[in-house]
Amino acid sequence: MLNYNRKKLILAGVFAFAVLLSFSFNSYSAKPEAINVKSNVSIGVISFEALIPGKGLESAVICPLCASAYVTGRIQEGAEKVVEDIFVNKLRDFKEVRILPSDKLQAVYKRVAAESLRKPLLDVLKKVGEETGADILAVGYIYRYVERVGYDYSVKQPASVAYEIYMINPSDKSIIWRGIFDKTQKSLMEDLFQISSFFRGGGKWLTAEQLSKQGMDEIFEKFPGFTR
Repeated sequence: MLNYNRKKLILAGVFAFAVLLSFSFNSYSAKPEAINVKSNVSIGVISFEALIPGKGLESAVICPLCASAYVTGRIQEGAEKVVEDIFVNKLRDFKEVRILPSDKLQAVYKRVAAESLRKPLLDVLKKVGEETGADILAVGYIYRYVERVGYDYSVKQPASVAYEIYMINPSDKSIIWRGIFDKTQKSLMEDLFQISSFFRGGGKWLTAEQLSKQGMDEIFEKFPGFTR
């Protein structure tokens, strides 16, 4: 009985320390200053892409935009559409944003890409911007999307998600924003530094979609370009 009570006290102390640590981090997180942008910015979202390693590359993939190599993992079918929809819904929170119709944009992108097979992607996006009138084009890549195996409060395998999103000014081919999310959910006993995100998720094991939504909130905290 003594050992049991002692274990309870130790766990309570660890939990209190973690909560205090979380509050300390949140108190000192500075909000970015807003960037001046014109009203009614038109954004075209190119269909997100799941990057799957080619033969002989093991788990390595090459980002089509930056040409950097990334380590990838399993990607559930349809994951790219799930993350894209989360991103588009996030854009709708911003007052200045006008999202271009997807069907027309994808048709233009596919045609221009087919006509420019040997040209860099940024050149393709510049042409797409000229034809559609988009002020900004967004592209996204999924590197890993593994669904949890289990339930809200008990899992055999936690969700694991990794994706990257770029916003590009097509007129000068500049990358104006880049957001990266890469996380495998862990229990508090495994990683106390995840306590903030753990409680933002309701203190439960998240599905891959829920983890993706949490990640989108986190990366948009670092994007000061528009106002809600």
